[in-house]
Amino acid sequence: MSSEAKAGEQTRQAVTPYICVKDSAAAIEFYKKAFGATELLRMPMPDGRIGHAEIKIGHAIIMMADEYPEIQFLSPKSLGGSAVMIHLYVDDVDALATQAVAAGAELSRPVADQEYGDRNCRILDPFGHAWLIATAK
Repeated sequence: MSSEAKAGEQTRQAVTPYICVKDSAAAIEFYKKAFGATELLRMPMPDGRIGHAEIKIGHAIIMMADEYPEIQFLSPKSLGGSAVMIHLYVDDVDALATQAVAAGAELSRPVADQEYGDRNCRILDPFGHAWLIATAK
């Protein structure tokens, strides 16, 4: 394997979430405020939509793009919800839940200690994505 391939492998996770949102530009700003995300890449298209973007939350990269109904790439808002939840481990779930709600997220399950050892909550972001935010105990 070449050194270029090895270097590239270190920047990617084994599985990288790729989410669809109705307004990627607004979503990027929300994720910055709610989760302290860092914007890595944004590719605007001639029609005004974002064709591809990448953010980093902690050590995880999340890819996203605006809706493209012409290729059946639809957001949870258009689909009426999502069957996928994004799980995010953080140092202080209480603080991040408060920050996310202040940024516009909805707390759909309050922060609580769980019998399996985590302290977690569930939020719904303004774009329809569900997040399980947890601190390992």
